[in-house]
Amino acid sequence: MNRFEGPGAREAGVRYLDGDFQVTSPGSFVSCAVTGGRIALDELKYWSVARQEPYIDAAASLQREIETNPELRKRRLS
Repeated sequence: MNRFEGPGAREAGVRYLDGDFQVTSPGSFVSCAVTGGRIALDELKYWSVARQEPYIDAAASLQREIETNPELRKRRLS
């Protein structure tokens, strides 16, 4: 049995806060807003407070940030 099976194998309801999150309905994972991949709650590290979305990794977080702020594509690193 993998960690997403069994009685706790449902998606949790989560409220994303600054530096923390609050589980609002029981579950063992959330789904990445960009990739749809499952993220175990104990492995959740990336989210947007403003958009209330979880991300599987930093790359997915950056991808969503660029999607919602296209002007970021034009910026150059100094």
